[in-house]
Amino acid sequence: MLEPIGELQREQVRDATEGYIAHAESLFDRSFEPIPVLFDLAGSTAGMFKVVGRTHCIRYNPWIFGKYFEENLRDTVPHEVAHYVVHQLYRRRRVRPHGPEWQAVMAGFGADPAVTFDLDISDVPQRRERRHRYLCACREHQISSTRHNRVLRKKATYQCRRCQGDLVFAHQGG
Repeated sequence: MLEPIGELQREQVRDATEGYIAHAESLFDRSFEPIPVLFDLAGSTAGMFKVVGRTHCIRYNPWIFGKYFEENLRDTVPHEVAHYVVHQLYRRRRVRPHGPEWQAVMAGFGADPAVTFDLDISDVPQRRERRHRYLCACREHQISSTRHNRVLRKKATYQCRRCQGDLVFAHQGG
């Protein structure tokens, strides 16, 4: 039965993350502040560099690391650290997530910049996003929580592809 990584392997991932940051410091002859490393990522994503305002962190999926520990230590850790390094180097400029700047950092790490996660994760616990009932003139639609929240915050509207009518939230029981 698949288990998430334990504390010993989490420490190895933290050490590898810090090791790549130290490597970047020597590559770019500058220091990078330590970054929080979390093991709270779920679903089909192995790792994520996350920025919210002035805070940032690297998140790893302990279930995917549990199934493919060596592969993720080799591929996912430098991938996410490279995102962090690019963010620190080019803060005020807009750069593409896997653009030439990121690829150059990956090359400096000796890591494959073409790596994408394509291993079997069918037995890894997946997130299940709640769906919300919306109506248009011709039928019912099921909208993800992400889109539903955008509608609630008045950041987006959605239309039916068939009748072009606006989708309207059908309140529970309605």
